[in-house]
Amino acid sequence: MENGSSTKKWGFRGNSGLSTAADITVRGVLYMLLSKLNQSDTRHVIPLGHGDPSAFPCFRTDQAAEEAISDSIRSAKFNGYSPTVGILPARKAVAEYLSEDLPTKLSPDDVFLTVGCSQAIQTILTVLADSKANILLPKPGFPYYEAVAQSCHLEVRHFDLVPENNWEVDLDAVEALADENTAAIVIINPGNPCGNVYTRQHLQKVAETAKKLGILVISDEVYDHLAFGENPFVPMGVFGSITPVVTLGSISKRWIVPGWRLGWLVINDSNGILKEHGIIDCITGYLNISCDPPTFIQGAVPDILGKTKKDFFTKIVGLIKECANTCYEGINDVPGVICPSKPEGSMFVMVKLDMSVFEDIKDDLDFCVKLAQEESVIILPGIAVGLKNWLRVTFAIEPSALEEGIKRLKAFCERHSKKA
Repeated sequence: MENGSSTKKWGFRGNSGLSTAADITVRGVLYMLLSKLNQSDTRHVIPLGHGDPSAFPCFRTDQAAEEAISDSIRSAKFNGYSPTVGILPARKAVAEYLSEDLPTKLSPDDVFLTVGCSQAIQTILTVLADSKANILLPKPGFPYYEAVAQSCHLEVRHFDLVPENNWEVDLDAVEALADENTAAIVIINPGNPCGNVYTRQHLQKVAETAKKLGILVISDEVYDHLAFGENPFVPMGVFGSITPVVTLGSISKRWIVPGWRLGWLVINDSNGILKEHGIIDCITGYLNISCDPPTFIQGAVPDILGKTKKDFFTKIVGLIKECANTCYEGINDVPGVICPSKPEGSMFVMVKLDMSVFEDIKDDLDFCVKLAQEESVIILPGIAVGLKNWLRVTFAIEPSALEEGIKRLKAFCERHSKKA
């Protein structure tokens, strides 16, 4: 039978925006770097590019969380479909958990459960993607926002985070970027990729700027409470009476279980502005046509949030702080790599490459490809998060592996430095 593909005009084609969007995700860049590894190198790969410490025994989740999952499955109560917004006991538990840090109590009706924080991002960006709308994203930032915005044709405008000022938001730039079609500003606190933690005063200024511009704040708090510097973690929902705040979060990072895929989208809006403008109905409508978190995970949420002891959190934060100090001190001894500020939260730090030091490195992407090939160390190039010739380094890995990774990084930089 003759193949008719050369003569037949077919009526379908791929969405080019999706393939392009995949190229700018952290996952897409890391897969590319992993493909560059030298297969003859018998050393362990050191993963300094991805915020997932769950592979290391020292970062195992709490026993109470594991037992909650087991009890949920054995109960046989959570084998069916979930309501669109999530099962009520789980939403109530999330509302109570988040309300501990807020001036006013959340209702379960303020909580929408999602498949990790990723679906929470997809949901709110899709809801805001009116034909003329634009959204303000931080630079550097988490590139998943750009990828989702591109896939739903939402215009993106970037404002700078200022490294000399502990990566605070350049609020003058925000005001200059916004117009009548701006829907929201995104902040990530504690910071990914910068490792910063915003002060209460700065967060209030962000809220006041958003109110002035008539936009909502999307506060990505997936690293909530992973703060170990001078600034305590303050949820943006504290300022929900100033401007509407949509908080995104999950159990992924604080409990070290990113594969469990349980997140939330939460409304902090004491003035009812989002409901008045139909945003709540749109969120529900989007979730009606998307997937839900597994019901057995939802069934375990009340015990995960309610029975995990403070000792577990203290241990995890202490370990991450120790790794952050090791990373900061080690990188300061690496030629050509500059760390402008000590990390105070999350699992990352941004470091700058001094390209004048190197003799055969073109840019940050070339640096990371050659580092993978020569040292089996994976680091995310800064271009992936919006800053060329910077690097995002993950320090939340087993301490001895982190030390080995920094040792290999130093050897690589010395080998590629210009000789005196």
